[in-house]
Amino acid sequence: MKVKVNLKKPVKPLSCTKETSLKTSDLIRLYYFLKLTRMFDEITVRLKRQGKITGGVFSSLGQEATAVGTAYALEPQDFIAPLIRDIGACFVKGILPREIFASYLGRATSPNRGTDLQFHFARLEKGFIGPISHLGDMVSVMAGVLLASRMKKENRVAVAYVGEGATSTGAFHEGINFAAVQKLPLITVIENNGYAYSTPTYKQCAAKSFVDKAIGYGILGLQVDGNDVVACYEVMKKAVEYARRESQSVLIEAITYRRKGHAEHDNQAYVPAGEIEWWAENNDPIKRFELFLVEEKVASKEELKKIESEVAEYLEQELEIAESAPPPEPITAAYEVFDNSVVPPAIKKKFLS
Repeated sequence: MKVKVNLKKPVKPLSCTKETSLKTSDLIRLYYFLKLTRMFDEITVRLKRQGKITGGVFSSLGQEATAVGTAYALEPQDFIAPLIRDIGACFVKGILPREIFASYLGRATSPNRGTDLQFHFARLEKGFIGPISHLGDMVSVMAGVLLASRMKKENRVAVAYVGEGATSTGAFHEGINFAAVQKLPLITVIENNGYAYSTPTYKQCAAKSFVDKAIGYGILGLQVDGNDVVACYEVMKKAVEYARRESQSVLIEAITYRRKGHAEHDNQAYVPAGEIEWWAENNDPIKRFELFLVEEKVASKEELKKIESEVAEYLEQELEIAESAPPPEPITAAYEVFDNSVVPPAIKKKFLS
């Protein structure tokens, strides 16, 4: 069934869930991460247009709340495997903007030494494993992390983020099925953002909702408004508590919307006229949260503007650090690819001396 977007304006502007266990300081922190995510993306688009980035630039515009809200409900020892549009989850996990800037710019200070873009790297000490292009595969990786954690008697849950398109892959099925059978505390977040590249949701799956897939695996299924950062936090909190306590897997469907193309090269010609504008006007996750914060007297508009200014200044400082770094030495491209523990004398003399 094709799900049509209602392009009529809501009776009143959408806000966020009123009931929450979050403290005022946490709500402000969530806003900080939302703005950090969006403003970081804006800078990378600028860099792309300036010709400073040669590869793809991937924006999370319009779906920042899903990544930020869900990641905020995790504990430090928990692991995440985000997607290219989950940069907010990376920031919540402690990945610095300078590290991702450096990767985009191909600098030696990048955690991947400039060998790949965006956040295609790992920070195991922070519970972070970056994405790969084989969508759905990180579900099995997170299941493996949890299996190892059980053997080491570690108290840990793991989260794999996937788009709705990835649910059509064998890797998605095999990973969740394995985790369910092994009773691993794996939480898989399906970000239903309307499109798998250019394929609309109704051509991707015949099920009414992606959360219904949980029934087939015998695991808990939850659905959430992915543009409501408070709701995303509360649903993930429930999922984490259940997964940790019962050692069971959970499937979450977050309903959101991707307001940018797959990457900056994608002009979104496949999107119906008016759809993007409707979501921007009526269901923007940051606008909704700002309305919530002001309505609930958590922060004034002036205070929110101050946070925005602080984030802008911080990001420019992080960018300057990344841009001032040197390019990587060519030989480092072979690091961690081959076993260099035993190097032939001739090669060592020519390249490593």
